[in-house]
Amino acid sequence: MPADLLRLDLIVPVLMYCALLWWIGRGMSWTARLATVAVTLVLIVIVLLVERGWR
Repeated sequence: MPADLLRLDLIVPVLMYCALLWWIGRGMSWTARLATVAVTLVLIVIVLLVERGWR
């Protein structure tokens, strides 16, 4: 595993997102939760691609 994936600046936001999704998602259906996760992951990938220069 590359060292990039173990950096705290990536791990902490992911953990915070999971906690927030759990807190907000308590009243949501499973399909709404999955849609939220999918949209968020797509946004994260786009931000990472832009941030790293489309490499």
